[in-house]
Amino acid sequence: MKTSSAQKQSSFQEEFIPFVKPYLSKNTLNYLAQSLETNQIQGDGIFTKKCHQFLEDSTKTQKALLTHSGTAALELATLLIDLKEGDEVIIPSYTFSSTANAVVLRGATPIFIDIREDTLNLNENLIEGAITPKTKAIFPVHYAGVSANMEQINKIAQSYNLFVIEDAAQGVGAFYKGKPLGTLGHFGAYSFHATKNIISGEGGALLINYEEFTELAEIMREKGTNRSQFIRGEVDKYTWEEKGSSFLPSDLTAAMLLSQLEEMNDINKNRMSIWNTYHSSFESLEKEGYLTRPFIPLDCLHNAHLYYVIVKTPMIRENLLKFMKENGVQCTSHYVPLHSAPAGVKYGKSFGDLHITNKIADQIVRFPLWPQMTSDNLAHITRLITSFFRC
Repeated sequence: MKTSSAQKQSSFQEEFIPFVKPYLSKNTLNYLAQSLETNQIQGDGIFTKKCHQFLEDSTKTQKALLTHSGTAALELATLLIDLKEGDEVIIPSYTFSSTANAVVLRGATPIFIDIREDTLNLNENLIEGAITPKTKAIFPVHYAGVSANMEQINKIAQSYNLFVIEDAAQGVGAFYKGKPLGTLGHFGAYSFHATKNIISGEGGALLINYEEFTELAEIMREKGTNRSQFIRGEVDKYTWEEKGSSFLPSDLTAAMLLSQLEEMNDINKNRMSIWNTYHSSFESLEKEGYLTRPFIPLDCLHNAHLYYVIVKTPMIRENLLKFMKENGVQCTSHYVPLHSAPAGVKYGKSFGDLHITNKIADQIVRFPLWPQMTSDNLAHITRLITSFFRC
């Protein structure tokens, strides 16, 4: 696993391959121009409404509402369930800070539990042990667009009368038992950040899957007012009715998002082709014991959000990342476990020893994956990875 001079030298002839490269849809500039021409570039303009309709039609959810980020979608969900000080929420430690921040901002406590070693999702078999009289909700995170075991999670939630808020930031266009991620709990949060499959620079959406929350969601999203009803002509003036905040994105953001949503199938198809190339290329390395490839359960249709492998030791991961960087390819690790992060120690509590989370955090390597990647890009990356392990 040493880096040979020949390997380094050959890389200088290759262009730098970034970890992610935003994809510009064919209608993006046209839609942005149209939005500017309407003089209604604020939130809930023409393109926002079109995005809402697209998401509602494609997911069959009760209501879809754009937000200015996936983080904001989670925060709106915590307002809707009236999460407050003294409450507890069960989340995986292996996730982004946004999942926990949405809980902490309401004065509640995130309870960190371990993940499954196969899917890297919240371990559903640990949930019941972490439930206390203070538990208010479960936040499953669909890592890499692969669904958590929502059937078991929902059964547990129903037994204990808990809310389920899906962090489906990475799950746009992915499915569990034929149903879109984000539609399996009470609420689902999407992200359209520049690193996601479907992008608008920054942006997100909250899917509201129970009709009794749809009106309140509109109010809380619009600074606690019934402005949405006013715009529809249902009331003659709008006023402050509930607690809330400003969660709306600009209609310019929605214009870019719509151009991406319209190409979602093609974008995810391209990503899946790249994902499959990685997966088949590393099959022999897995059989030889060098690494572990992603596991996709039969009832999950993922969206090729990212491709990763788990190597055998932290030192191998460090050497591999260094080797790839020296050869012009940007590979990365991923999350620092929340239970060991400074804010996690300050605001959260851990359930169990979380040894799988710690292991994965130290040994995961993620590879470049974006729609415009060429066959030459892929061949170069897979050749480097293979040479690293077999040299």
